[in-house]
Amino acid sequence: MNGKTHLRPIREVAADLGLNEADYETYGSSIAKLSLSLAGRNTKDGKLILVTAINPTPAGEGKTTTTIGLGQAFRKLGKKVVIAIREPSLGPCFGIKGGATGGGMATVEPSDRINLIFTGDFPAVTAAHNLLSAMINNHIHHGNKLGIDQKRIVFPRTIDMNDRSLRNIIVGVGDRETGSLNMDRFVITPASEIMAILGLSTSYGDLKERLGKIIVGYDSKSNPVYCRDLKAQGAMASLLVDALKPNLVQTQDGTPAMIHTGPFGNIAHGTSSVLADRIALKLSDYLITEAGFGSELGAEKFFDLVSRVANLPINAVVLVATIRALKHNGGAKELNAEDLKALESGFANLKRHIALIRGFGFDPVVSINRFQTDTEAEITLLEKLLRDEKARWALSEVYSKGADGGLKLAEAVLEAIGQSDGKVNRVYDLGESMKDKIMKISRNVYGADDVVYSKDALRDLKRISKMGLDGLPVCMAKTQYSLSDDATLLNSPRGFKVHVEAINISAGAGFIVPILGEIMTMPGLPEHPAAENVDVDEAGNIIGLF
Repeated sequence: MNGKTHLRPIREVAADLGLNEADYETYGSSIAKLSLSLAGRNTKDGKLILVTAINPTPAGEGKTTTTIGLGQAFRKLGKKVVIAIREPSLGPCFGIKGGATGGGMATVEPSDRINLIFTGDFPAVTAAHNLLSAMINNHIHHGNKLGIDQKRIVFPRTIDMNDRSLRNIIVGVGDRETGSLNMDRFVITPASEIMAILGLSTSYGDLKERLGKIIVGYDSKSNPVYCRDLKAQGAMASLLVDALKPNLVQTQDGTPAMIHTGPFGNIAHGTSSVLADRIALKLSDYLITEAGFGSELGAEKFFDLVSRVANLPINAVVLVATIRALKHNGGAKELNAEDLKALESGFANLKRHIALIRGFGFDPVVSINRFQTDTEAEITLLEKLLRDEKARWALSEVYSKGADGGLKLAEAVLEAIGQSDGKVNRVYDLGESMKDKIMKISRNVYGADDVVYSKDALRDLKRISKMGLDGLPVCMAKTQYSLSDDATLLNSPRGFKVHVEAINISAGAGFIVPILGEIMTMPGLPEHPAAENVDVDEAGNIIGLF
């Protein structure tokens, strides 16, 4: 936590939202867990503002910082607002990314607690996931009455840490009492299907039903074996009782913020929980929530999947970009130096994302997150390019100025809300074939010419159809660094094909996951991980996390 930040008591933040003490449980003086019953309040829903971005680059876009700062600006304008973002994962925090709670004058607090364990939601997901893994192996060890094919177990193990050595492992080494000898693997906790289930569940009954639908593997006749067949869903849900409750915290200036669940945007749906969004809409006039990675991933999934299955309104969209990131897309090698040519070339990426959001029926507010190295000439050029696109935009300086730096952006967003009918033009209908859904996303969102399927993917399509799952929505898994499925194709690629290597079934989460290219579900640590700089002083303060 920023040493200069003096947080309001969380009871005071809750009171501002109209809550009484029966509506929440406190975790110390600055964190609370909210009651699920709040989602059913008989009050008018507020307006939902979705924050998305261009494709992420090493230069950084500041989507979370913009989301937080925009909420602070709304509050300064006298609006009743709540921010909803995802929980950070320990792996990226100790790996490359560092802390993930905003930055500068636009942070959620207590940032050290939020980044490190928080209220225990991630450990609970990890425990529930590994309980099911243990029960699968235990069932096989004690006779395997379900006839699970040990070569076709599809449910992995999980840990919330970057550890490349766990990507592929062998379990059961030793005598007969150690269990069956099998190949196994780990995924990082945000990539667990249980994290996606937690984010999409609306009640304890819904949670148990979804957990029961998890496919753990297949028997010798290729029939699916479900979590419910192992009678594991009840015990798993018991570990998730508190984790299902959204967390209430605040920004450094006291704006209410809900931080809940953390599904990756390139693997799963990449947004905060449905419960957090629903509760926030009941408690505020404006909800500002973000979607993971670029708009072709997180925003597409929010439009086509999350808002559809959860019946969430969408009233405005903010599209975050930086001059540094656009120059990177334009081929610039030195991002801190003025480069108008690279900026103009890299604008093509932002132009594609603007068109993408407009295709969904919304005219986005482009938020240019200003860096100190941005020159007046670059800002002037970008303003001209945006004007040529007839794009509504604002310069955001929330990192350096907090709420004051986001007022122009907030005013532009309020204007956009007033001109939107909230209708979503979705890319596909649920009744279409799985191939048609994948093709429509690939062509209409990514800009691909065609889709190429591997033999494994074609086999997976047949299995999905045989199981009667064609009606599920699609959650594409692809690289976040490009509009295509090739991370090296920056800016605005055209003339490419999308390659579907496999198609996974997340039956519990309720979506189908086409795997485009190589997708990393267990990251590794860099040569010098961020963990090298994290420490604790004699007073117990965490330092070096940011």
